[in-house]
Amino acid sequence: MSRTLVEPEHQTVHTKAKKVSSGRFKLFLSNIDLYILLVPGLLFLLLFKYAPMYGIVIAFQDFNIFDGFAGSKWVGLAQFEKLVRSEEFYQVFINTLMISLYKIVLLFPIPILIALFLNEVRRAWFKKTVQTIIFLPHFLSWVIISGLFINILSPSGGLVNNVIQAFGGTPISFFLDNSFFRSVIVFTAGWKESGWNAIIFIAAIAGIEQEQYEAAAIDGAGRIKQMLHITLPGIVPTIILIFILRLGYLLEAGTEQILTMYNSVVYQSGDVIGTFVYRQGLGQQDYSFSTAVGIFNSVVGFILIVGGNELSKKLIKRSIW
Repeated sequence: MSRTLVEPEHQTVHTKAKKVSSGRFKLFLSNIDLYILLVPGLLFLLLFKYAPMYGIVIAFQDFNIFDGFAGSKWVGLAQFEKLVRSEEFYQVFINTLMISLYKIVLLFPIPILIALFLNEVRRAWFKKTVQTIIFLPHFLSWVIISGLFINILSPSGGLVNNVIQAFGGTPISFFLDNSFFRSVIVFTAGWKESGWNAIIFIAAIAGIEQEQYEAAAIDGAGRIKQMLHITLPGIVPTIILIFILRLGYLLEAGTEQILTMYNSVVYQSGDVIGTFVYRQGLGQQDYSFSTAVGIFNSVVGFILIVGGNELSKKLIKRSIW
């Protein structure tokens, strides 16, 4: 009797599983066009993101380009020991941290302020004009921006130095002076990206319910109070989320930007991990050491991202992935 009771139950579970499987297959077929659209992206990831990961074995070899992976001598952790003992890398690491921290402290609040003040503009034509003007620099390459600022800051005939001389000052070689180079890097990064980075905060403000502003206006709250007590608190979760994500890229100080602007004179203040890997790998053909530096950078970035994810769970009760 127990057998006759168990068998129908087993058949019911099997039937349900079969229906679920059939339903998923039908769902897949009904969205087959979307899955086909995924194929190019997946191929891109496989070919350019995952396949090259095999190359990290170089960091554990004394790699010779003519001997290849199989013929190069295996040296274990020797490249990482060289990394730890390298005084040059220590200076590069400090430069990376300093430039990244400057960008976070000085540039992170600017897009928030732009979004807050643009939200207070009531004339649509003026608002759109300002948005267009401050978004445009994002679409210029760092090569163009580098040439632009090299001309503007040139000690011989540059606009800024002409103004300095007009007030009786001495021309400054901004791109050849270690005391000014980091400031140039941070300023140009802010000029190029602040307007573009404001987009996400503008979108967050657009999601705030208008009834809150109407209720505040009825209670006598002015525009400044509405901004401080409604708009700003409304985008705090977004601010925290973006800030934590930015911490994950702490060791990415802007390699492309610095490569187009720096030179050997300002290595002391401007050489960062990305440019150091470029110089060691392609310049000196020390592929093993540059790969070890790259792995160190990636591991630290991964730890920061995971730490930021855990921090976001505590601060905004939400995971960033």
